[in-house]
Amino acid sequence: MVLVDRNTEVLVQGITGREGSFHTKLMLEYGTRIVAGVTPGKGGLEVRGVPVYDTVYEALRDHPGIAASIVFVPARFAYDAVLEAIDNGLKIIVVITEGIPLHDELRMIRYAKSRGVTIIGPNTPGIMVPGETKIGIMPAHVFKPGRIGLVSRSGTLTYEIARELGKRGYGVSTVIGLGGDPVTGLNFIEAYRLFMDDPRTDLIVLIGEIGGDAEERFAMYYSKLDVKKPVIAYIAGKTAPPGKRMGHAGAIISMGMGDYASKRKALIDAGIPVADTPSQVPVIVGEILSRRSKH
Repeated sequence: MVLVDRNTEVLVQGITGREGSFHTKLMLEYGTRIVAGVTPGKGGLEVRGVPVYDTVYEALRDHPGIAASIVFVPARFAYDAVLEAIDNGLKIIVVITEGIPLHDELRMIRYAKSRGVTIIGPNTPGIMVPGETKIGIMPAHVFKPGRIGLVSRSGTLTYEIARELGKRGYGVSTVIGLGGDPVTGLNFIEAYRLFMDDPRTDLIVLIGEIGGDAEERFAMYYSKLDVKKPVIAYIAGKTAPPGKRMGHAGAIISMGMGDYASKRKALIDAGIPVADTPSQVPVIVGEILSRRSKH
């Protein structure tokens, strides 16, 4: 498995808020094992049948099997919420919140790494194992179970590419939304290592976007591997003018790094095919799988 599966017990931080309550309902309907929620001052309530606690400590006292938390806490309180989850021993924290101050993100991610905790996000659609569990806000119906790993910086493109794969009969083993901020807990390299260790993943689709150097760094890492699973990439922002901020805080091009051309070149030089459109992704998947079946 990649981090989570159908047996993972989940805690929702910020469960009584509008977003937390709404997405708790959708996650429960999907089969996610949400066993507790936390909102300070709201202990004793229930949301969608899930008991609410004032603190993470109290939730874990009653539900010691909780392994993951999903955070719907407003940006100014998110840092404290994440630290509370880390300090109480949770090892997987999915941070949906967007707009968290950059210095808070840096501090909480550094602290998480020092404690061996995996943060997915911030500003992420979450993580999902189709047919098993969804710890996030992605539209479940576009993801069919299968053997392709998806790792992405862009939420909407992930859904579009999953839909295109599904049309051609390809399903997804696990989808990881890295998050759209300049600083994220997981990066492409770490996510790829998780997929390498996952016997249910045969091939990985990497969905990048302009800005930063995450794709270039992954390309350099991949090019040096002796044993590897095949990767296909798609990069959003092909037509973006340099210096223009694009939707995500992380998607800004500066000093010749992070533009579409440099990312595409780095990936292709590393032996990773880059699709020009989302609909081309399943075509390349088919070519790679048919080549592998002949060997």
